[in-house]
Amino acid sequence: MSKAKFITFEGIDGAGKSTHLAFVAETLQASGKTVVVTREPGGTTLGESLRTILLHEKMHLETEALLMFAARREHLAQVIEPALERGDWVISDRFTDATFAYQGGGRKLERSKLAALEQWVHPHLQPDLTLLFDVPLDVARARLDATRTLDKFEQEQADFFAATRTEYLRRAEEFPARFRIIDSTQPIAAIQQQLRELIDGMVK
Repeated sequence: MSKAKFITFEGIDGAGKSTHLAFVAETLQASGKTVVVTREPGGTTLGESLRTILLHEKMHLETEALLMFAARREHLAQVIEPALERGDWVISDRFTDATFAYQGGGRKLERSKLAALEQWVHPHLQPDLTLLFDVPLDVARARLDATRTLDKFEQEQADFFAATRTEYLRRAEEFPARFRIIDSTQPIAAIQQQLRELIDGMVK
C-alpha cells in the first residue's frame, strides 16, 4: 500500500488548475483513498479570515508574506499534518510555491526572506507532487471571469503575472523531482488523461 501523499496545485490566476482539482480528488477516491481537499490562503477558520484580508486589503509587501506564512502554519497544524498522519491524501489549491511566485516573483520580495520563512514554518515537509498548470499570459487573462469582482492579485498588470509565471517555472526547474508542468492550453480531456496517468503511478 502506498503511504499518504501531499499534492499541490499551482499556476497563475486563470491557468485553469481549479477545473482539474475535483477530477484528481475523485480519481483518488475511486482508487480507495481518503482525500482531504483544501486551499491557501485558507483551509482553517483563521486561515479563511486571513484570506479575505490578503486578497482584498492593501498592505506592506513583507506584511503580506508574513500573513501568508502565518495562515500556512495554522493550515499545516490544523489540517495538512493531521490528515497525513491519519493516512489521508491531501490536495491543496496552492502552497508555498505560490508565495515564492506571487510575493517573490510578482512582488519582488527577496527570495532569501521567503526561504527563511519556509524553513521556519515547514522545514521537513514538501509536497510529494506539485502540478503546475501553465498557460501564456493572454490565455490566462481571458479565462478570468469578467462577471465577478477580481481580487487584488487578479487585478495586477501583465508584467506582474509574467514575473509570477517566470518564478513558477524557475521553481519547477529547481525541484524537478516533485514538479510536473501541465500545458493547460490542451483540451480538458487530454489534461485529465495526463493527470490520471500521474495519479495511477502514485497509488501503485
